[in-house]
Amino acid sequence: MDRGKPGSKMHVLSDATGLPLVVGVTAANTHDSQALKPTVEGHQTRHDPHRGRHFKPQRLHADKAYDIPHLRKWLRGKRIGIRIARKGIESSERLGRRRWVIERTMSWLTGYQRLNHRYERHPRNYLAFLGLAAALCCYKRLIRLTT
Repeated sequence: MDRGKPGSKMHVLSDATGLPLVVGVTAANTHDSQALKPTVEGHQTRHDPHRGRHFKPQRLHADKAYDIPHLRKWLRGKRIGIRIARKGIESSERLGRRRWVIERTMSWLTGYQRLNHRYERHPRNYLAFLGLAAALCCYKRLIRLTT
């Protein structure tokens, strides 16, 4: 956390293939872990009316910034599997097998010029463009799968 850093951070929750599910924006001087709860809670669980089942996230892969005991406890309470590197114990190299997916998703989103540099003054406008970019990523995936 850098108290004097201007700008904003993008927070993205994606599926195992890199499809953005939930996007969010915070100030650049806030810690990453503060955005985890709103991002996970913003994810809509799917309900299958025929089987009466709810589909929720099964595992969460994250880097060492999210290794905070109360977040681990909160995720366990939601019955979400935790795969977070521990500070000082575990290296991030093993998480790299899954982490490249979110890095690729972030690359897709920052490929749009409006998101690469923040031109908007209000965070709601930046969040709207981020949501539009995520929708375009989903649309491109749909087109690729159906053709």
